[in-house]
Amino acid sequence: MKRVLLTGASGCVGHYIAETLIAHSDCELYLFVRDRQKLNLDLERRSGIHVIDGDLREIHHFKEVLETINCAILTAAAWGGPKETFDINVTKTCMVMHLLNPQQCEQVIYFSTASILNRDGEILRAAAHMGTDYIRSKYDCLNQLHRMPIADRLTVLFPTIVLGGDENKPYSHVSAGLPEVSKWLNLARFISVEGSFHFIHAQDIAEVVHYLLKNPPSARRHYVLGTEPYTVDRAVSELCRYFNKPVYFRVRLNRWLTDLIVECLVRFGVVQMAAWDRFCLEYRDFTYTDAVTGQDFDSPVHYPTLTDALKERGLGQHSQAKAPLSPQASPED
Repeated sequence: MKRVLLTGASGCVGHYIAETLIAHSDCELYLFVRDRQKLNLDLERRSGIHVIDGDLREIHHFKEVLETINCAILTAAAWGGPKETFDINVTKTCMVMHLLNPQQCEQVIYFSTASILNRDGEILRAAAHMGTDYIRSKYDCLNQLHRMPIADRLTVLFPTIVLGGDENKPYSHVSAGLPEVSKWLNLARFISVEGSFHFIHAQDIAEVVHYLLKNPPSARRHYVLGTEPYTVDRAVSELCRYFNKPVYFRVRLNRWLTDLIVECLVRFGVVQMAAWDRFCLEYRDFTYTDAVTGQDFDSPVHYPTLTDALKERGLGQHSQAKAPLSPQASPED
């Protein structure tokens, strides 16, 4: 029986992975969390489920457990200030890898972010010097992980925009802001802009992880996770249909006009833009030539379209909002 460690089990992606492994595997599952009160899982559903209360900053205290692990799934990440972000996302994540026993560990599934890759799946150098603390930490960690003794057993997942969450699981950053979409559509439905992206639901991420756990890859070890590409216009059209907002016409904003409008908003203090925000605005095309879903692993895909994700979120035509929809998101702690 495999002994599987899951860090970040209390986060959105972590919850879906834990729930899937509890229901569909017989592995000995070790859930590493800072606060077990945030876990909303049926821990009594079967035997072999263990909760480890701990902080990655003190991961060395759990050396004895880590030496027995056959597969480590590393979803935990910090989003706070630069000190905590780099400590957790780089230093302590690398320490987990060092503490794993090469004689016991068969596979490490590490969660990065597609934001550090270009369209061809190559490392995006701009992420190193213009990225947010989170993005730069993921960039740095990836460079270090490949130099570790256990690197030959490393599988790296690069999720695109992550959706997911319900009354029993924490929402991803993007899904938390989906209720705001209805209000923003009143303006967005009349504007056409350049831009494209992928998304993937946390449940579909969990299906991929479940497959990889049972079938460790022998060749390709990097996977960008994302549904088929969406243009911004297609996403807006789909959202308008869902929220029953008619589109009578659209004004096409080319790159020059879009940049001019944004620059005016920045100068008048309406919006603030960091270096990474400006880069994303200029880059625009966040799609990847080799993005995969569970279908590529003969696993089910539960949410192939944005409409499916909206229905799962439980949004209706009169949903009220709390936060704006974010253009990019990644796995969270």
